[in-house]
Amino acid sequence: MKELFRGASSLSLDVKGRLTLPTRHRQDIIDMCNGSMIITVDPDMCLLLYPREEWLDIEQKIAALPTLNKQSRILQRFLIGHATDVDMDKNGRFLVPPTLRTFAGLDKQIMLIGQGKKFEIWDEARWQQNTQEWMEEIADKNELIGDLESLSF
Repeated sequence: MKELFRGASSLSLDVKGRLTLPTRHRQDIIDMCNGSMIITVDPDMCLLLYPREEWLDIEQKIAALPTLNKQSRILQRFLIGHATDVDMDKNGRFLVPPTLRTFAGLDKQIMLIGQGKKFEIWDEARWQQNTQEWMEEIADKNELIGDLESLSF
């Protein structure tokens, strides 16, 4: 079974716009994709970072969506159109392209959030604001939907 990414890390972009992956994830990235990853945008105004092989599966599914459907085209433009190859160097760093940094409002302090088969990359201030909003939203709901009802934690 492939290793799943989890946990939240507060990190800094360096002056060149490079992000250094936490040590605990580096060997998994090397084992999974030899440091070859894909970074793209997410409609929630963050970035998504996939090991290359994981991304290729997602990309095929997105590309197979019906192009006459407006929502499908938007999703294809968004995710595939912004997808960029990045390679982790021997120090665990990779360059976050300037256009993607601008899209997600990334400045210096960021959050790297493990999401199973991928990571989310957030501006730290936006992450904190959204986290507060999400907590309030959860508190306002007295019911869980679908499969979540059976979870216990």
